[in-house]
Amino acid sequence: MSRSVVLITGAGGFLGSLLARALLSDVLTPNVKLILVDVVEPTAPAGANAITIKADLTDPTQAEGLFRTEFGVPDTVYCLHGIMSRGSEDHFDFGIKVNVDSVRTVLDATRHAGAQSGALIKFIFTSSLAVYGGPLPPVITPDTIATPQGAYGMAKLVDEIFINEYTRRGFVDGRILRLPTIVVRAGAPSAATSSFMSGIIREPLRGEESVCPIGDSLDSPVLDTLAFWVASPETTIRNIVFAKHVPADKFLAHTRVVCLPGFTTTVREEVAALEQVAGREAVAKIRFEDDQTNRRIVSSWPARFDNSYALSLGFAADEGGMVPIVQRFKEQMLAGEV
Repeated sequence: MSRSVVLITGAGGFLGSLLARALLSDVLTPNVKLILVDVVEPTAPAGANAITIKADLTDPTQAEGLFRTEFGVPDTVYCLHGIMSRGSEDHFDFGIKVNVDSVRTVLDATRHAGAQSGALIKFIFTSSLAVYGGPLPPVITPDTIATPQGAYGMAKLVDEIFINEYTRRGFVDGRILRLPTIVVRAGAPSAATSSFMSGIIREPLRGEESVCPIGDSLDSPVLDTLAFWVASPETTIRNIVFAKHVPADKFLAHTRVVCLPGFTTTVREEVAALEQVAGREAVAKIRFEDDQTNRRIVSSWPARFDNSYALSLGFAADEGGMVPIVQRFKEQMLAGEV
């Protein structure tokens, strides 16, 4: 196994591309070599020592080939690929093929490559708060049972169970990160149910209209009552990088799941932050069209977590709420960075 060789699936996506850039400056991963993989060949960040690969990860042969490149067997796999939440809800069978079957295929390829090289490969998987649903306690803790109420959350939970079992058996060194909703995401709107959480900030800052599927007007009470658990892209990427450096014996003995730190916000608080940063003209770009399917799914997700376990491992949390996140995104947009 080669040191400082990192494989990223879903490398062409929002998080994958940010992660690739972040690893270049990670002092604990010196001289990193990146194997970047997606269904469309991804673009390597400037200055990276990288191999870019277009692959169908539902094909075991193609998955196994990722461990036989000129860079050798990677010491870390970041499994980030998948169909987003609304997309997997609307296209169930395709969602299972990508979100369960292909993850299992990459997991098995990791297991076999590690066994052949005689080393335990770190397998870092990005899961989601969508694994939760049904009656929930006021605050989610590491002991809260996951009962998803959507296809996306179900698939993520299935993957988690496999990764925990493969870790228990010594096949891989698994690390499972349940991500908050990330705001503000750059780029075009995605098929995530929570995509609007970024859209109602991103598009108005660009002078474009954005549809909010929660409530039917700015006066809707649900804007105050429906809460979300969120984190900024910067903090999320910092935590995803850090996950590979946590000593294995620091995790709970029975699970490798960590709910990454976040904070609670509402649509109303997002809109208020947008107004503070960009004025009422930006808020006027939000159009409300209540979507019952969307609202049902996001309403099943928890909005308050106990951060103490993740913080004890060394993961970081955002500070200051939505305003600094919106301000930072505006500055990045004006600088042409997003």
